Amino acid sequence: MRIFVQLIGILGIGLTMSARADIPTDPTQVRPLPVGAHAPRFAGTTTDGKVRTFNPAGYQRPTIVIFYRGGWCPYCNMQVSDLRLAEPKLRERGFEIVFLSTDRPEILYSSLKATDIHYTLLSDSHLEAAKAFHVAYRLDDASIQMQKQYGVDLDKTTGATLHELPVPSVFIIDTTGTIRYVYSNPDYKIRLAADALLAAAAPFATAE
Repeated sequence: MRIFVQLIGILGIGLTMSARADIPTDPTQVRPLPVGAHAPRFAGTTTDGKVRTFNPAGYQRPTIVIFYRGGWCPYCNMQVSDLRLAEPKLRERGFEIVFLSTDRPEILYSSLKATDIHYTLLSDSHLEAAKAFHVAYRLDDASIQMQKQYGVDLDKTTGATLHELPVPSVFIIDTTGTIRYVYSNPDYKIRLAADALLAAAAPFATAE
């Protein structure tokens, strides 16, 4: 699989937009927060409705934040399955790992085809976290209809009528709250492989 990595630090932090800025309607126009930027405060909801908040000012461990579209997406399922090989190793090396999905909280695990998942899955059904990291985009009418033709009703899976999705993305954030690595690809079929994530995370490990 060919991997495209956006190491966006060269763009400079000055290009960082407000999380409340207009959301693109084309995933190729998404501009994630760059390497070197300070990670935003964000939150996700657990399956039992509890809100977990992540404040980069208080990180005790380096954190990996993974945005995926939802359990209805076959490429997300392949990614989740693939990362089972990396997740235990990353935790042993001191990382907190958070998966953020557009699925509403009660279907976070049941929507996935992959079984035996023990990840920390959190719902970002209103895409507030995705917007904070600047990876959200809005689907146009044609894309919404195409989703429905494939049996995907985002109104039902998210519990909202936003018609928004994240560009599948991975952020590695160090204990100072600084983004150290970004992978974001507008082609949702191409994901960061487990071995590539392990290699990217290695310089920021806090345990052997």
